[in-house]
Amino acid sequence: MSDLIRFGFSLGKGLLKKFDKHIKKENYTNRSNAIADLIRDKLIKQEWAEDKEVAGAIIMVFDHHQRDLVNNLANIQHDYHKYIISSQHVHLVRWVGH
Repeated sequence: MSDLIRFGFSLGKGLLKKFDKHIKKENYTNRSNAIADLIRDKLIKQEWAEDKEVAGAIIMVFDHHQRDLVNNLANIQHDYHKYIISSQHVHLVRWVGH
C-alpha cells in the first residue's frame, strides 16, 4: 500500500492557467509532482530561515587546464573546512558516435 494521500483544493482560473504554464515549462509529468516540489521548496526555505542545519551540494564543471585552478579549489576547501566536508573529482567523457 502506498503512503500517498489524495486531497483536493480550489484555485482561480487565472492562477491555474499560470501554474499549468509553469508545469509545462519545467517539464513536470503532472500537477501532483509540481505541487509536491513547491511544498518541499517552501519547507526547505523555512528551515533555512529558522537556522536549522541543512546539507547541500555544489557541482562545478571546469577546465582543469586553467592556470592555478586546482590549487585555488584546494585553498577554498581548506579555508572553509568547517563547511566543506568532502569533495570529489570526476572526469566527464564525451562519447562521440556511440
